[in-house]
Amino acid sequence: MQGEAVTLQLGHYAGCVGAHWWGLQASALRSPAEAAELRAAALLRAGREAGGRESHTPRLVALELKGGVGALRPGGAGTEAPVAWDGEVAAYLERASAGGSAPRDAGSRTEDASSDRKGSSSALVQGASPAPSRLAVSQEVYSGGSVQVWSDYLNVHLHPKSIYVIRQYMHDGECDCLEAFGQGESLLQDPGCIEELEDRLHFYVEECDYLQGFQVLCDLHNGFSGVGAKVTELLYDEYSGKGILTWGLTPVMSNMGGSQKNFYRLMNTALGIVHLSSHSSFFCPLSLSGSLGIKPQPPITFPYINYDASLNYHSSAILAAVLDTLTAPYRLCSSQGSMMHLAETLNFSGRKVVAACASVPFPALRGYSLPDTLCAYQQDMPWKLLSSCREQKVSCCFAQSVVLRGICKESHISSCPEKQATSPLHACESTEQILQHYLHTVFPGAFSTSHVLEQPCNTLPPYPQFFSPLLTRQGFLLDKPPSYSSAAVESIPVLAALQSSPVLHTLLYSLYKDLQKLNMRRWPSFFSAGVEQDDFQEALQELRALSQCYEMGSEADESEDEADSD
Repeated sequence: MQGEAVTLQLGHYAGCVGAHWWGLQASALRSPAEAAELRAAALLRAGREAGGRESHTPRLVALELKGGVGALRPGGAGTEAPVAWDGEVAAYLERASAGGSAPRDAGSRTEDASSDRKGSSSALVQGASPAPSRLAVSQEVYSGGSVQVWSDYLNVHLHPKSIYVIRQYMHDGECDCLEAFGQGESLLQDPGCIEELEDRLHFYVEECDYLQGFQVLCDLHNGFSGVGAKVTELLYDEYSGKGILTWGLTPVMSNMGGSQKNFYRLMNTALGIVHLSSHSSFFCPLSLSGSLGIKPQPPITFPYINYDASLNYHSSAILAAVLDTLTAPYRLCSSQGSMMHLAETLNFSGRKVVAACASVPFPALRGYSLPDTLCAYQQDMPWKLLSSCREQKVSCCFAQSVVLRGICKESHISSCPEKQATSPLHACESTEQILQHYLHTVFPGAFSTSHVLEQPCNTLPPYPQFFSPLLTRQGFLLDKPPSYSSAAVESIPVLAALQSSPVLHTLLYSLYKDLQKLNMRRWPSFFSAGVEQDDFQEALQELRALSQCYEMGSEADESEDEADSD
């Protein structure tokens, strides 16, 4: 049975990814209804505006710190949306009044959500109704420098039940920060906080016709990892049998060296992975950072995206496009697939952690068929690992769920007829068969499920325009740069996969070894926040046991030898 999902955003970077994700849903709603292959109702709740026009709001509960929601009111974005205008528009840019929230200058500071400033009508538009004033200033606003918090580029209307501001901690500053796992756990032990969360969850759950489960977007690098641990435990206890798909999000961090913040990040990450995975149907670390360990690595690069890794506005946009693609299997109009079904294809044999891979955009040449494109990648997939894992020289996985979107169903017909006799891919009769055949060739023995969608990933504002000039308006590759100024990229094809893969042994075991080397007595403040030393050591052993679920033969021998030497 097709059903609905409730989404939780826990933390500021989760809010950044979420704001872009909801923007992608809004863009999809503005596309022709007959072209939609993904159900809007899976993530959005339908309603009616005062004039009778249909509106959509996310089925969302977002936990944020004081000062982290900018112009949004603590109770959400209000209940009324601006009136949509379908006629011609003349846009005028004028100075914002004291009570407004026009796009802020790069140097301005974010105000606390409890201030008297009202939410911007132009920034909080119903999903189906773009605001002309935002379009008029899109190039200025979405350059990235003017963005302070995720509400600056949130272009959908939120229900008053969506935003819950945690007032004990500040979003930005040197003191009163939610920086340790134990602090986050303690928050969710407060009866008032639990009551607020449960009230909001019940509101959305009770209006669902059939609840599939919960999508949890959680900051992994700070104290929200502790919040997420308690939230997933609550969901696991109260909604038995429902899917809980948890995404541990980490922004690209600057080189923090041997700072306290870096060691806190490492310990929060390890504790978060152990606790979040134990109460989730699966857990996926998602980041453009090259490493989650103690040694920094350069951020992930993409051949056709020129993004600024230091801007959360940029990195979160890429992750949102990936997330929107990875979650497609349980949002399809034509399928009865569910969140639990997706999880069960990946999490067998105790492998509750999965890795994400993606090609953003998928490198499809304009005018070429899907077989023509894939034939250029016979040895390795054209994607990048986005779970801060070291790239493997040999493609290998136990199971995977793969989604390719933005590819025409007629793309199986080659533009080079002479290739059809030599390539098995060209002999396939559909794009679905082509992708499945390709996956079985590159990943022999793996359990692979796949979907091919014509519906692309929309990249209209507020999505950043950081694409290569080699891309067409539809995101396909040109043979050479155009001689004229290229138009904005309005959509892109995306290839993304969730994998249960041996590469996760490297990630998990490396974290374990990094933490084993630390002198925990140097960080008493981390443990005074609520985590006992014995509990931390127990979590480390659980992390090691989790890593062993992904071992291949040689890796198993290596870890046994190291265990004997401990």
